[in-house]
Formats: sequence, structure tokens, C-alpha cells
Amino acid sequence: MMEYQEHRLAIAPMMDWTDRHCRFFHRQLTRKALLYTEMVVADAVIHGARERLLGFDACEHPVALQLGGSDPAKLAEAARIGEAFGYDEINLNVGCPSDRVQSGTFGACLMKTPGLVAEGVAAMKDAVKIPVTVKCRIGVDDQDPEPALDVLADGVFAAGADALWVHARKAWLEGLSPKENRDIPPLDYARVYRLKARIPDQFIGINGGILTLEETRAHLRHVDGVMLGRAAYHTPGVLTGVDATLQEATPPDFDFAALIEIMADYAGRHIAAGGRLGHVSRHMVGLFHGLAGARRYRQILSTDANKPGAGPQVLRDAFAAVDLTSRSEAA
Repeated sequence: MMEYQEHRLAIAPMMDWTDRHCRFFHRQLTRKALLYTEMVVADAVIHGARERLLGFDACEHPVALQLGGSDPAKLAEAARIGEAFGYDEINLNVGCPSDRVQSGTFGACLMKTPGLVAEGVAAMKDAVKIPVTVKCRIGVDDQDPEPALDVLADGVFAAGADALWVHARKAWLEGLSPKENRDIPPLDYARVYRLKARIPDQFIGINGGILTLEETRAHLRHVDGVMLGRAAYHTPGVLTGVDATLQEATPPDFDFAALIEIMADYAGRHIAAGGRLGHVSRHMVGLFHGLAGARRYRQILSTDANKPGAGPQVLRDAFAAVDLTSRSEAA
């Protein structure tokens, strides 16, 4: 556990959101948080366009590759490829409840086959030298979360897992959409706390519904790590206080002027390589949530940034609309 202990705060893997442009942006806001890719299916890693699927900027470190799959041999091969690309960690998805994940027999439905999850972890541990971790729910459908989570945790740690990140909700594989699965099943943080208390020598991280750094600090009194998801994406300004929180210090004033130029330069390089400004700007819309001028900022990024030929100056124009003096300290 101690080798992994530095990763006390992470930004969750989120499908269609945490792509390489999102991660680059988030890394400018926090140097310490562990970043995760979107889930990438093991078969795609093995047979697909690897640079498009796995490429990332060197500044993203520490960055983890999240894999989806259930075949131990394929997971091992995909993990080897991920390690060769330079990822700092391989994570197995045992929490996504979407239909396309279920049809591939991976994601949250693997909570029902903890032995297979352990086999996958063991195969990946044998294949790579970097940490191998698992992200799961507390249970699925009618499972009792008490034995279900214990059995899964015991199995993956016996197989050599370096950490278990737990989204503190059940997943309902039938009857709820993926979006509903992120809100409707009740949060049960106490269940994750009990798991940590039972196996104190293993790294247990918690995820689900955590909105502020104050809540993060409260969770860290019970578990080893906290994973921020939608709060990090929709209100990314909260990330500017992450590094100070981990050091138990007062957050310094954040240099937004420098951020403007870093993101404009990055967007310019992406556009020069054939990309569009919107690929980058879409992840930045919530940055100034609650500040004077934030509405105009969002309008510019939602409209002008998606016009044909839009360039980095659009980002500068959007930033200029915000009154930074109205910014309150991130909690």
C-alpha cells in the first residue's frame, strides 16, 4: 500500500469526458492528482489505432489507463501495451453499468464473478511492473453489499492488486440507465469505511458524489484516497485547491493568466495538427462556475469555439469576460 499512498486524490475515469484534452487541462489545475483515461476496451488496445486511443501528453503524469475486459490473457496484453506507452498505472473497470459494457461481459457485471476479476488482476500483475488497480461498485442488483464487496476486495488483493477504488453505490444493470446509475442508487460511504477498517493494510479509495475539498478532507480521515468525478469536470476550478489540500496547506492564488496562455498554445498545436478548438474548449466550460462573467464565458466557449475556423483567440476572449476578483476560495 505504501508505494501507492502518494495517490491520495484522483480524478475519475469518465466515458466521453476524460480524454487527452481534458486531462491536459486538468493537469494545469493540479500537479498532484492522479489522472485517469476513459475506459478503453482491451480488444481495442490490442487491435485498434493505439496512438489515437492511448496517446497522451507527457505533462499528464501521473496518469493511469483504465481497461475494460474480462479475458485475463487479453487484459494482460493490453496492460503490457499500456505500460509500453508510458502509463503509470493500469486500472480494471468493474463499475461501469452501461449496456455496451454488459454486452461485452465487463464493467459492473463483473461484480457477479469476483473470481474472474481476480484472474484478470493476477494476469496483469504478471505482465507489467507498474501498479494494477481495480475500480468497482459496492455491489450490483440484488447483491448484499456486505459480502459482495468483501469477496471482491479479498480476491483482487490476494491476486496482487495495489489499490481498490470503490464507487460507493450499487449499480443496477437492469431498470436504470447509466446516467440514472450515477444518481439514483443511494450513496453508502459507511460501507467503504467498513471495508477499509477490515483491511487496514490495503489501499482503499472512495468515489461517488464528492463535491468539495472539505468533503475530500473528511473522507481522508477514513480511507486512503478520494476520487473526484463530475465535480472535477463540471466545476474544475475546485482542482486548483487539490495540491494544497493534500499538503494540508492554504491554497495559493492560482495564476489564471498563465493558464490562459498554456491552453491557447495547446489548442493552437491541436488545431495545427488537424483538430478543432471545440475538442479542447468543451472541457473548460465550467471553469469559472459562480463567478461574475461566467455566463458570458460559457456562451463564448459553447458558440464561438465551435464555429468553423475558430482559433486560440476565442479562449482568450472567453477568459477576458470573467471577473476574477469575484472568485471565492475553493472549499
